[in-house]
Amino acid sequence: MAYERQLNIAMERLDQSLAQLRNLVKRGENAEAIRFMEEGPLKERYEELQNIITISQTNPLGSRGTTSTGRI
Repeated sequence: MAYERQLNIAMERLDQSLAQLRNLVKRGENAEAIRFMEEGPLKERYEELQNIITISQTNPLGSRGTTSTGRI
């Protein structure tokens, strides 16, 4: 359950950053938009989401703390 909550929060933050990026582009602030993507919040949000996904793939335990058995 904690993983799902973390993932949802990270997705919300990424969505908010994408909305900010859209506004920058819409206003014609292209240099600021590029900086926002390459060095700013959008990059940070993407990395945060990527870390959550990577950790979930390396952890052999399922959502209830038991090893995943695959198909039965």
